[in-house]
Amino acid sequence: MLRHVIAPERFFTQVSNEIIRHPRLSANAVRLLIWQLSLPASVDAPLYEAGKAAGITKGAFTRAKRELKAEGYFHEWRLQVERGKWRTTQLVSPVVLTDTEAVAVRDGFPQVTPTAPKPATGEPTNRSVGRHPTNTEGKKDNPPSQPSQPSQPSHVPAPLIERGGLILTSVSHQERKLRFNGRDIQQLAALAGEWLLRGATAKDLREALTDGLPARVHAPAALAHNRLTRKMPEPPPFTAPVTAPQPLRTCTGTCDRVFRPVGDETKCRDCRQEDAQAAHAHSRSQNRGRSNGQDPRQARWA
Repeated sequence: MLRHVIAPERFFTQVSNEIIRHPRLSANAVRLLIWQLSLPASVDAPLYEAGKAAGITKGAFTRAKRELKAEGYFHEWRLQVERGKWRTTQLVSPVVLTDTEAVAVRDGFPQVTPTAPKPATGEPTNRSVGRHPTNTEGKKDNPPSQPSQPSQPSHVPAPLIERGGLILTSVSHQERKLRFNGRDIQQLAALAGEWLLRGATAKDLREALTDGLPARVHAPAALAHNRLTRKMPEPPPFTAPVTAPQPLRTCTGTCDRVFRPVGDETKCRDCRQEDAQAAHAHSRSQNRGRSNGQDPRQARWA
């Protein structure tokens, strides 16, 4: 498949793939969220007006609003203001916010909102342009290059890797201690796909990642990698291939039907049942003749 993309020069909104590919947001919920995020910052309109402008019906809007609220993209408060009046305040965010984080954003404390983690040591510096950085410590051998990603199972089909990534994304939304970024999910998706390849369900994956978490998780991706590797289920046992069915055969009985035999039978089921009933009736007549002291051949003509 070829894809040619030309970025627009104006009037565009950047939306993360996490929203577009969200496993639990319906198409109406995604459309409603993107529509609201595309409005200028100066627009102060309730969410239902965005739903009306987007062409979403009343029932679909209610469901979409409930989905956005459950996933943390939409928050709503009803507050009492002066003179006993009530006012509804709504917050729509392009990232998932907890109730505490949403209140902080509402009250004007953006420093507690989710941000990218700072590096362990040092701060980013301006890149040098036009020349190489000066080496003040003398020439040193370059260390061997390290792979950017851990080794991943190469035999896992791509659809299972994609499904595993979606499950990891849903776990990241539901469990605050396991907040994965896009790179974490990309590195762990193949391991999750290996679980699915071995017969595990999405529920098995979630339980393996979330059961018995410590009070604080300092490295969610490392913990998830350890659990997915250590608790990997055994591969399914080998099963013999299913034998091909027998070819069609014409019944040698009185019906002249075409049937598919299970073994080496030459008559269809109905003809075999008729033969069995006839044999049973003949056996009963013979037994009746013996009980009367007659020759069965004579009793038949009596």
